[in-house]
Amino acid sequence: MALRARALYDFRSENPGEISLREHEVLSLCSEQDIEGWLEGVNSRGDRGLFPASYVQVIRVPEPGPAGDGGPGAPARYANVPPGGFDPLPAAPPASFKPPDTFQPLLQPQQAPPPSTFQPPGAGFPYGGGALQPSPQPLYGGYQASQGSDDDWDDEWDDSSTVADEPGALGSGAYPDLDGSSSAGGVAAGRYRLSTRSELSLGSRGGSAPPQHHASGAKSSATVSRNLNRFSTFVKSGGEAFVLGEASGFVKDGDKLCVVLGPYGPEWQENPYPFQCTIDDPTKQTKFKGMKSYISYKLVPTHTQVPVHRRYKHFDWLYARLAEKFPVISVPHLPEKQATGRFEEDFISKRRKGLIWWMNHMASHPVLAQCDVFQHFLTCPSSTDEKAWKQGKRKAEKDEMVGANFFLTLSTPPAAALDLQEVESKIDGFKSFTKKMDDSALQLNHTANEFARKQVTGFKKEYQKVGQSFRGLSQAFELDQQAFSAGLNQAIAFTGDAYDAIGELFAEQPRQDLDPVMDLLALYQGHLANFPDIIHVQKGALTKVKESRRHVEEGKMEVQKADGIQDRCNTISFATLAEIHHFHQIRVRDFKSQMQHFLQQQIIFFQKVTQKLEEALHKYDSV
Repeated sequence: MALRARALYDFRSENPGEISLREHEVLSLCSEQDIEGWLEGVNSRGDRGLFPASYVQVIRVPEPGPAGDGGPGAPARYANVPPGGFDPLPAAPPASFKPPDTFQPLLQPQQAPPPSTFQPPGAGFPYGGGALQPSPQPLYGGYQASQGSDDDWDDEWDDSSTVADEPGALGSGAYPDLDGSSSAGGVAAGRYRLSTRSELSLGSRGGSAPPQHHASGAKSSATVSRNLNRFSTFVKSGGEAFVLGEASGFVKDGDKLCVVLGPYGPEWQENPYPFQCTIDDPTKQTKFKGMKSYISYKLVPTHTQVPVHRRYKHFDWLYARLAEKFPVISVPHLPEKQATGRFEEDFISKRRKGLIWWMNHMASHPVLAQCDVFQHFLTCPSSTDEKAWKQGKRKAEKDEMVGANFFLTLSTPPAAALDLQEVESKIDGFKSFTKKMDDSALQLNHTANEFARKQVTGFKKEYQKVGQSFRGLSQAFELDQQAFSAGLNQAIAFTGDAYDAIGELFAEQPRQDLDPVMDLLALYQGHLANFPDIIHVQKGALTKVKESRRHVEEGKMEVQKADGIQDRCNTISFATLAEIHHFHQIRVRDFKSQMQHFLQQQIIFFQKVTQKLEEALHKYDSV
């Protein structure tokens, strides 16, 4: 008998060669072997084409109805395979199958899948279940706080407590309900219910009632399609859910992130209380009676002047929280981890310099510097108030303003609309800029590293060879016992010593000029690695706007609904352009300062070389 499959979810074809599916529909398969996550088959309407393998359940034995048990579906990679190249195989839909009397709209909110043991790959993104919730794993390359050999986690950090019993913590039930009441006995001051949903949004998420079909036309039935790749940054960041009007949450006054219009376009509102933070005194400490060792750094913020001590794992945890919370903000990368040699002096010094660069960028960012979790990191003395430290840590981990809800916290200029074509042009220009900058930074880093290696080894060795040769000549001249040649012999020997000293200067110089340049390049390469994801979120929002406009032109979508999608895209555009503006500001500041430092150190270096040569020259005056 022909191989069959049962559709587990609705699927709407978007590309040539694909076919649409209805939930519970029985299909004939051309082959059980999936191709890049897609199967080929014929649906109940006789249409033949491709559909995602994860949307169906293969039927290996005849079953009386759509609710029978079946084997698990084939794994899927969620890749859009171009049609064509498949040999046609004769197949026909089962004659006994009758299509449903009424058409089920696609991706019904809160619609439960049919009874089955099948679990689609990536269960964190259930298809057909209303708003697709993003995975809790943070963005930017799937970064997660390390638990490796570099600063292992311990009981003091990973306790089993939660914030359920902690007053004032996020997720403790103190937020008001939709009707204005509060589960904690009253509406908390300074919190506002924000939602992107409306009667014009993509369906209701609050119940399982079937949708109402309007006989007046097809406008209300059109929907903006979801990304097929549920693991894309646009989906995981919550950007898709926000643009489609599915975000809803409580936003506190202090959580508002303001974008203002500056002379060059959108920019983040400046921090009214700027500060800096020093990182000094790296100290090796032990615990558990010497069984565990770690390096502790002393941090002193200028706005509190109260020192706190942090380990690298604390920085690591903070970075993970920030990268998860701010999908359109470039959180600077931390210095790289190292499994061995963590207590060597050179490594500790290099890591401290990297942490200083990281802290400077954090403190100078108008949004990151004022973030609650960052301020908790800077001000809470974990060693003296462990309870407050853990409470703040758990509160940050239970933060609800992540994913789609993060975009609710963005406050944009009132009555300001962006030209989406101009936005797209700026984004494309910045994308080209970051690609070119990344290539040139990589090249400069390679060149500087190679030049530093030559100075430390090759140049030092060559200058010392010259110095040794001069001393050899002096020793040969000393065989002449004439008194009047003694001064010359000493001057030539001094010249040899001068070249030895110059060789040492070359070996020491990279620490003064080239190493700081490479540290800066490493930091900016981390920023540049962040921007593809940020740009992807912005591009995804623009794509949804274009699709909604096309539906309006075709008479399939109401203008108000499309306008809502565009307004939410504008919110993301404001934030993205503000972040790009900040990046260019700090780039000019940092590279100006670093190039000045580099050239100053080069001048000082060559002045030292000149001084050595002049001293050698003066030795010949008395000969």
